[in-house]
Amino acid sequence: MSGRTYGEISGYPVGSTFPNRAQLAASKVHRPLQGGICGGKDGAESIVVSGGYFDDEDYGDEIVYTGQGGNDPSTKRQVAHQELTLGNAGLARNQLEGNPVRVIRGAGGDPAFSPSTGFRYDGLFRVVDHWHTDGKDGFRIWRFRLVSLDNVDRPPAREQHPRSGR
Repeated sequence: MSGRTYGEISGYPVGSTFPNRAQLAASKVHRPLQGGICGGKDGAESIVVSGGYFDDEDYGDEIVYTGQGGNDPSTKRQVAHQELTLGNAGLARNQLEGNPVRVIRGAGGDPAFSPSTGFRYDGLFRVVDHWHTDGKDGFRIWRFRLVSLDNVDRPPAREQHPRSGR
């Protein structure tokens, strides 16, 4: 393990806001200055949901998060397949080991749940499922269903997400 911190960061309760990525990184709530997943194959400690991927779905206390890789940041379109490596492998490991993930929403995400400016820490979520599928642009993407710890035992509100290869 490479010094991962799962769970809350002292001094930054749910609802804490950050005007930019530099201050978010300095807080250690989400350490990378760029990138949506803070983690590696040993686990993921936080994610940012900010509209970086076309296939993301945000329902407030449930998120279907698109893994990292294969997209063109300027168009947000997939241009290559994603692999189950790096942060994607970390999120899968979180599901297997039960480690929580800090969720940060950025101003570019779904306006119903995202701040109008900057970034906001929205609490701990649990990865309850992961699978790969073809995304809207026709390339393989990894999907991760995260549920707020407050609702992790609640049954899904809609039909189960399709999985391939299982």
